[in-house]
Amino acid sequence: SLLAAIIWLAVSIPVGVLSALRPRSIGDRVTTVLVLIAQSLPVYYFGLLALYFLAYKIPIFPLGGYEPFSLSNPWPWFSHLILPWCVLALLYIAIYARMTRNNLLETLGEDYIRTARAKGLSERRIIFRHALRASLTPIVTLFGLDIALLVGGAIITESVFGWVGMGTVFRKAISSFDLNLLMAATLITTTLAVGANLVAD
Repeated sequence: SLLAAIIWLAVSIPVGVLSALRPRSIGDRVTTVLVLIAQSLPVYYFGLLALYFLAYKIPIFPLGGYEPFSLSNPWPWFSHLILPWCVLALLYIAIYARMTRNNLLETLGEDYIRTARAKGLSERRIIFRHALRASLTPIVTLFGLDIALLVGGAIITESVFGWVGMGTVFRKAISSFDLNLLMAATLITTTLAVGANLVAD
């Protein structure tokens, strides 16, 4: 979940910034269409497509499962996780790119941005020092919620790629009516959610 979060932040924020800097351009429209497609693709469908094309038809990645991390050769661990990371990050890339674009466009229309331009500050400094910092506040808040819920809520991704994680624990506890296990998994997830909210605040 953490590395999927790094991927979605590393992709979505630059995409959102580039779209906001050139609104209604061809690049912005193409990005909007791609974001809407990514947002409407169910995780299980995109995961199965990724497995079919990138693990079965063209065997770049393994078909599933998990490989323990080894310091001498970390590649097996990495190769088993890169595809699930990307699949898990896809939906959030779409959401965060749209949010970044909309927030930055709104911030660029503020009076203090016009004042900064009138003072002669460079466009780069205005965007990155003033506008982007202000527009990322709601994204930081949302990120705190999403990363915490993702740890316990990646049930579909775990099922598609054959992992045993918190989502699988939840599913097994519900199907077998194991109340103690369900309470423990819920406690861990809510603790992560509260902790992530505190960090975000």
